[in-house]
Amino acid sequence: MQHFVHGAAAPIDQLRRALPDLPPRLRDAARYLAGHDFDAATRSMRDLAAAAGTHPATFTRLAQALGYAGWEELRAALIEARRPAPSAPFSNRATRPHTAAEPSARPLAAGMLEADAAALARLDPAPIEAAARALHAAPRLWAAGFRSCRGVAALLHYQLRLFRPDTVRLVGGAGPEDLDLGAFAAGDAVILTGFAPYSRASLLTARAARDSGCTLIALADTPLAPIAEGADHLLLFEAAAVPGFFPSLTGALATAQALAAAAFALGGEAALVRLRETESRLAALSQYLPDPEPQP
Repeated sequence: MQHFVHGAAAPIDQLRRALPDLPPRLRDAARYLAGHDFDAATRSMRDLAAAAGTHPATFTRLAQALGYAGWEELRAALIEARRPAPSAPFSNRATRPHTAAEPSARPLAAGMLEADAAALARLDPAPIEAAARALHAAPRLWAAGFRSCRGVAALLHYQLRLFRPDTVRLVGGAGPEDLDLGAFAAGDAVILTGFAPYSRASLLTARAARDSGCTLIALADTPLAPIAEGADHLLLFEAAAVPGFFPSLTGALATAQALAAAAFALGGEAALVRLRETESRLAALSQYLPDPEPQP
């Protein structure tokens, strides 16, 4: 069994990473703990085990599998992780607009824009940089997203191919996605986007990436997302914060663009040369309209 040494990563993130490699009994306990971290921080190990339907010693073994000395050390980490973050004086004032009795759609549109802007301001660039380094090191990249997340994958595929034209693939872009899943190879990087409710195809893609020894980069709406279990990098975006009827992909799109830009920056002069070659080819094919003539 693989052991995971704790450190700077939050305990819930450690549980998520460890899940695929844990024995079934410990995996069940880890999933319960991830979904009931408040109980873990406030109830005794005996009470927690009774609620989870397992033996108290299971939580001790789980803590040790994660690299902690025992349950109390893991519990202390969970308590510390639940300490409230510093207040956000501006974004915390935002409220969902009450549109049921309003004849105009403008308040809802304004609420959507405000919620997306606030969510973008909360995105963390540090995980994006780490994921970009993984992309830079990988010999081949796969972009994956299904149903409403297809557009995010297509955007990543397009932007990455501008400076890595021969090493980027779109899962399902040239045929059934299961053929691409079978082509995953150790060392490849797979960027997978999804939010609740998660598609079956996204879960199959995440499993295929892990089983093939790929570096899995998950763009997801929560650390507990099924597609994030065992992922090497997790890039979070807020999907459900907007007042509209459909979750927002604005954060996912912004993260995807930042990821592509960061990967390009790490490519240095070689990436710039390939980008210029791509531009020259597009110009030769007359793919774009000419710039308008300047007015006198």
